[in-house]
Amino acid sequence: MSLLAQLNTAITTGAIEVVDLTAPLSASTPILQLPEPFANTIPFGLEEISRYDERGPRWYWNNIHTGEHTGTHLDVPVHWLSGKDGHDVSEVPLRSLVAPAVVLDASARAAEDPDFLLSIEDVREWERENGPLPDGGWLLYRTGWDARSHDQEAFLNNDENGPHTPGVSAECARWLADEAPITGFGVETVGTDAGQALALEPAFPCHELLLGAGKHGLTQLRNLASLPPTGALLVVSPLPIVGGSGSPARVYALVERV
Repeated sequence: MSLLAQLNTAITTGAIEVVDLTAPLSASTPILQLPEPFANTIPFGLEEISRYDERGPRWYWNNIHTGEHTGTHLDVPVHWLSGKDGHDVSEVPLRSLVAPAVVLDASARAAEDPDFLLSIEDVREWERENGPLPDGGWLLYRTGWDARSHDQEAFLNNDENGPHTPGVSAECARWLADEAPITGFGVETVGTDAGQALALEPAFPCHELLLGAGKHGLTQLRNLASLPPTGALLVVSPLPIVGGSGSPARVYALVERV
């Protein structure tokens, strides 16, 4: 039996589970809100073209209106000034879109402190327990924030000082960019950076440093609690938008259930 036939059999029998990590995309999907004077993306919307009527008696279809960075989406290097000479979303290497993934669970600490920042030592401690980060793979950062994704206000968690969501320290972002062997970093929050990342040095370090290093980001993931710390295979399916700085994506993982 070929390897692909074995894979198909394993999925059919449930020996390998396909776990959906994607937030449904609708008008209620939470979106990033930047303060003035910065411009913001539009919410997701459907514009009906026809629905089994005089405009098209046998078919239903829509135009979609959305930003590149809406819902579960992929960030690529050209999204940020530091990566402006890098690849766009149509040029992402396929090997980065089908790659091993590991999960670092900091949900208990994020529940205590919504401004929790992951440190290099946190990642090193995870590696001591689970082994090295996957070469050419993804580090997925579980904070439990997907439990808030049904409500924009709870998800962004704003107050008079701005948004409060967990993220990564500037030092850890630099280490992930320059030393870790990963191709990308995925989160459950609205962006790869913490809510208070404007105050870090550099500001928005995951964007500045990882994208500047030619790496990738994934945001608004769900169901990371269903994945093991190691052993999953991640599949990321963005739209190949020529010149695009990112794209909404269907993201899922293949997990052995033996």
